[in-house]
Amino acid sequence: MVLPESVDSLLPPDAAPAAGVAEPPWRQRAIDRSTQSVRLRAAKRVQRFLNSAREIIAERQSIEFTVQEVVDHSEQSLRSFYQYFEGKHGLLLALFEEETDIAVRRFRASAVADDPLDRLREAVLLLYDLASPGRISVQPLFADFAQGLVAEHPDEVAAAFAPLIEFFYAIVEEAADRDLLRPGRPRRIVSIILQTATMTAVRSAGGHQPITGEEVWDFVEHAIVPDEVLAARAEAAESPTRRKSR
Repeated sequence: MVLPESVDSLLPPDAAPAAGVAEPPWRQRAIDRSTQSVRLRAAKRVQRFLNSAREIIAERQSIEFTVQEVVDHSEQSLRSFYQYFEGKHGLLLALFEEETDIAVRRFRASAVADDPLDRLREAVLLLYDLASPGRISVQPLFADFAQGLVAEHPDEVAAAFAPLIEFFYAIVEEAADRDLLRPGRPRRIVSIILQTATMTAVRSAGGHQPITGEEVWDFVEHAIVPDEVLAARAEAAESPTRRKSR
């Protein structure tokens, strides 16, 4: 049997595969290989833009820069930039989402206590440090950019913060299921916790007597945990000390 030079010659002009008929595996593999290569190259270009913007922000401690400066720093073209971002806002939003993703990974690595309230304390302290200018993160994204974003593009903020919100929500929901919290909606409690920690961190920075992360947690804990639960936890924490002193 002699195969034609092209499989396409078996089809009449302008013919297309019949509806519902799966493409041959070799064709799908070839397409997947091609699209994966394109995606990989695109991802590398995008990351170069993001890294360049991050370095500029870290150097200036400000989000005041131009798209052309990012393009020059990345040694790529302006045309390439606008293939991936609609402008500076899109770049900052992408960088903010990346920073949020990094933050969530930090939270998962640091908040590992078995007790949900202990995990929540660890998470609140880390969030406070991340939101404090000049502390863990040198990027003023949580301060300068995020606050403007909240006012002008609340839906984008919700999407960017979704992984962080879900992380805190899982802890708060577990604490509520164990009757460790005052009555209330877990998602509403999460929203209050996030706003309290981040806004206090930003506004307290540089003050004569800046509020500490521990003070923020103490405020949050007394706001959401019933007095009887606080008393029981305090007594449990003191018990080992009493036993050692005997």
